[in-house]
Amino acid sequence: MTKPLILLSSMVLFAVSAAFGSAQEPAAAPASAKAAGKLSPELLSKAKKLYEIDCAFCHNSNGDGKSDAATSMSLKISDWTDPKSLAGKTDAELFSIIRKGKDKMPPEDPSRAKDDEVWAIIHHIRGMAVAGKTPDAPPAAAPAAPAN
Repeated sequence: MTKPLILLSSMVLFAVSAAFGSAQEPAAAPASAKAAGKLSPELLSKAKKLYEIDCAFCHNSNGDGKSDAATSMSLKISDWTDPKSLAGKTDAELFSIIRKGKDKMPPEDPSRAKDDEVWAIIHHIRGMAVAGKTPDAPPAAAPAAPAN
């Protein structure tokens, strides 16, 4: 009688430890979708929408980190419109931060954004440093030549 009970207990314990073990160990960052050439216009559009829904609340729509929420919570968020702000971070590091979260920033759940969408969000963020504009913003007009 005790053998079946011990066997059943050990199976339950194994199942529970496997479930919790897999939940605690995040998968390694997959290869960059950018490197694989998967950044289609549709994917980039989806990434911009995800950024507006999940990131802009704190990071601001233009990426300067000066949103009302960031100010009211006294958060010091990097200004992504400044090329120096992301210069020391690899895409893999950004992927990990987005997936796992950092400090008060919550993680981006895989059910909300697939890996290729996170890579596209990273592309979108990096594009904010181009002249302080979002990647799909029109280029600034050239200054007019002075009149002689």
